[in-house]
Amino acid sequence: MLEFLLTLKPTKVQKRVILQDQKEIVEVIQTFFETGKTKDFSVLGNIQLNSPEFSSFSDIPPYGLKGYSESIALEELRFSSISDYDYEIKNAKINVFGTTGIVTFELTQKGILVDNKAFTGQHITINGRATFVLIKKDTWKILHYHLDKISN
Repeated sequence: MLEFLLTLKPTKVQKRVILQDQKEIVEVIQTFFETGKTKDFSVLGNIQLNSPEFSSFSDIPPYGLKGYSESIALEELRFSSISDYDYEIKNAKINVFGTTGIVTFELTQKGILVDNKAFTGQHITINGRATFVLIKKDTWKILHYHLDKISN
């Protein structure tokens, strides 16, 4: 079925829909990483699918496959532990197949990892790759993501 979909030439209307979907998907991905700057963790639950089908792998421990609730908790911990957080997305590729979107990109994340108990901070830079799978249910929601470090 997928091979068949890839061989179809989209109409102008279909191209507009795909472009709109791609724009909405980019907004979801940006919202995810902007949380590191804004520290508004309430948006994380709005952009990820609260479902048993949700899963994630992270570039920081714990490395195992996680479900929705554990992922949200660890994302909040990650983003709250890094001050002056910034990120850069490079070489993004967005594919839309009906109600499924797949996004791959290179990712650089920077900031100061704060140890509140010792009142110290360490500058960090994480270079990595990311894959996000989204599903459209009224709005685009993250169904799975995989963050992977690239050794410097």
